[in-house]
Amino acid sequence: QVRLVESGGGLVQAGGSLRLSCAASGNRFSIDNMDWYRQAPGKQRELVASITRLSMKNYADSVKGRFTILRDNAKNTVSLQMNSLKPEDAAVYFCSVVITRLGERYWGQGTQVTVSS
Repeated sequence: QVRLVESGGGLVQAGGSLRLSCAASGNRFSIDNMDWYRQAPGKQRELVASITRLSMKNYADSVKGRFTILRDNAKNTVSLQMNSLKPEDAAVYFCSVVITRLGERYWGQGTQVTVSS
């Protein structure tokens, strides 16, 4: 069973930075996409950033230029550097990975990001 452990959430003032990390373990096959999603209260979960195994990246328009996603294939980790945070970035952030060979997506438990104005 694939296990994802996130870390790095917390409280930050608007304009500040946070770095989220996620470590995957237990996978027998290579991880393809590694993604960060977020869900704010009363809102649907949304894709924030995605990175393929070959490090092709995709960002939500709302975070382009402020967030950076990186991955380390050897360590099965993915990070999300979040700069210039805004109150509207506050949410629970979830790490998620896809193993195409299994046709499965796995989720972490989520980490809270709070941005004070």
